Amino acid sequence: MKAEHMVDISPRLKRLMQRGTEFLGSELAIVCGAMSWICEHTLVAAVSNGGGFGTLACGPMDPHSLRKEIKATKALTPRPFGVNIIVIHPHLDELIEVCLEEDVRHIILAGGAPPANSVRKIKNGGAKAISFAPALVLAKRLVRMGIDAIIIEGAESGGHIGQVSTSVLAQEILPVVKDVPVIVAGGIGRGEMMLLYLEMGAACVQLGTLFACSSECIAHYAFKEAYIKAAARDALPSPQLDPRFPVIPVRALVNDGTREFVEKQREVIARCDRGELSREEAQLEIENFWAGALRRAVIDGDIEHGSVMAGQIVGIVNSVKPVSVIMEELLEQADAELRKRENM
Repeated sequence: MKAEHMVDISPRLKRLMQRGTEFLGSELAIVCGAMSWICEHTLVAAVSNGGGFGTLACGPMDPHSLRKEIKATKALTPRPFGVNIIVIHPHLDELIEVCLEEDVRHIILAGGAPPANSVRKIKNGGAKAISFAPALVLAKRLVRMGIDAIIIEGAESGGHIGQVSTSVLAQEILPVVKDVPVIVAGGIGRGEMMLLYLEMGAACVQLGTLFACSSECIAHYAFKEAYIKAAARDALPSPQLDPRFPVIPVRALVNDGTREFVEKQREVIARCDRGELSREEAQLEIENFWAGALRRAVIDGDIEHGSVMAGQIVGIVNSVKPVSVIMEELLEQADAELRKRENM
């Protein structure tokens, strides 16, 4: 299967993308970030066929399900794609083995610091190991560990987020980390911003929210409609009422579920304070509130009570577009910026 037609891009933009494209094996240094229930074989293949680099979100899949999903992706594209695996998955080693057996050449370890033995397993199997670095100190540690590339993802992103913005992380890490490619993610929705990070030293950029609203994405039409109607200020982190009961921050569109989550915390904390629940029982009740909520939103279209994870860039999403059009617009915007500078 051939890649879809790509617009011509300037030699300068190609040069800026060269390190990333050589590392990924793709035509463009544009990665689709892994999003559970969204980044399945259809969208991943569309991104790779469009010249970018798709990433399968393993999420809660077991090894058998992951193998099926990899095969389904390969049936739709001959081009490179990666697999994102959560490091706390109980079958982490088996999932890595499946990727290696299926000749997946890029494996992203997410959700925490990657185990050194997992990184070695990936590299010894001939694949590239990629991990997230939320701070410079961890980025340096990952490089020493032998990681092949790092992703820096700012708080503007959708889903699970850190505390620091993309622009700050980029200024902290890009000038220092030179030994491995750095992929920048979070708050990127136009070609001008993509160009900025490439010029700062990023090898690639990673986008999620734009691709989640693509026509190839299997997400429910109500999910995409919520994106189109949303403003940047509607995508907020999960609220936390009491530091004794920490909430892992997840950026999503505010809805009835968000407000119910606040009430759930208030109720559970009061029961704990009255001695009706232990601290551990209360924490578990709070953590279980959103169980299955992302699937309800993405697959079932329950945008009122499900978790509509979205980055702040959702404010500029105004229609459902094919992946190829999204790619073309990013490239055209970046090239237009370069041409404008030449004429100044």
